[in-house]
Amino acid sequence: MLRLLLACAVGALISLVVTRMLLVWMSARKIHQPIQADGVPGHVERKQGTATLGGIGVIVGLAAGYLVSGLADSSLSTEGLLLLGLAVACCGIGLLDDWDKVSTGSNAGISASTKLRLQLAASTAFAVAVIALTEVDTAVGLPSGRWSVDLGPIGWVIWAVFTIVAMSNGTNLTDGLDGLAGGSLILAFSAVATIGFWVFSNPDLYGLDFALDVSVLAGACVGALGGFLWWNAPPALIIMGDTGSLPLGALLAGLALALGVDVLLPVIGALYLVETLSVMIQVGVFKRTGRRVFRMAPIHHHFEMVGWPETRIVVRFLLMAAFAAALAVALFYFDYVSATTDVL
Repeated sequence: MLRLLLACAVGALISLVVTRMLLVWMSARKIHQPIQADGVPGHVERKQGTATLGGIGVIVGLAAGYLVSGLADSSLSTEGLLLLGLAVACCGIGLLDDWDKVSTGSNAGISASTKLRLQLAASTAFAVAVIALTEVDTAVGLPSGRWSVDLGPIGWVIWAVFTIVAMSNGTNLTDGLDGLAGGSLILAFSAVATIGFWVFSNPDLYGLDFALDVSVLAGACVGALGGFLWWNAPPALIIMGDTGSLPLGALLAGLALALGVDVLLPVIGALYLVETLSVMIQVGVFKRTGRRVFRMAPIHHHFEMVGWPETRIVVRFLLMAAFAAALAVALFYFDYVSATTDVL
């Protein structure tokens, strides 16, 4: 527990300081996020000039929190280091996209196909490394193992790549309002940290020696996001950009895969699932009928278009994210109780 708290505290402090340094550096050089002119009315006026690349501070913070707490008692695991490597790789992809935006003054960034290929490469490298370097359970099912389907090494790699890329892009779609992505990710990572610590506390049932290390990494994410949110709270002084949303979504999926709770990921990340589905529905229906289901997608922009204030949308969406995170922990605990009752 002390290591978990240390990771969270160090992550918060480093993120707070590094994000502030980024903010000063970018403000001096007038580096800011280009705002889409034909987007939500009022966004250009309210958000033009907001600094970007805030994800750098989050990734540096979570890496510092995890490594400092682990080096203190030499307890870093291969699984944890691979997860950190996945986050750093996806941060690089996001940085490439964000830097293209700020250097060209366009909101387009690198092409969607290029971004997807890079994501597939990073997630595939991670999944293959996990198979090669760890004793990962290639089964997908209930956390307790009472029901599962063994995918085998190749099947698990395919499943892991799909899960990581989907969650990474879903988180990216959610990053559109001040405090929404950062606040919801704090809730999601808190759920994962809680589940990871419970897995660590019950080794006879779960048998994951690295569970504490994974939980600590999730705790470092919570702290780092807290430090970032200090500057990102409405009205935001800086946004995380793809530099933060892509790696954090990928890391959330990777943590769930490592703990064997990937079946709970649609609940933990319910907000990101809804945001992604809103885009898929909008695009699919428009291509077929030429009509729009929502005034604008992702769905948080729809509510802006119908007149909801931004802060109301953020608070209500965060409430839904909190409920989803609590439900995921409750479902995990229900599976634990059911498994231990069967044993007795």
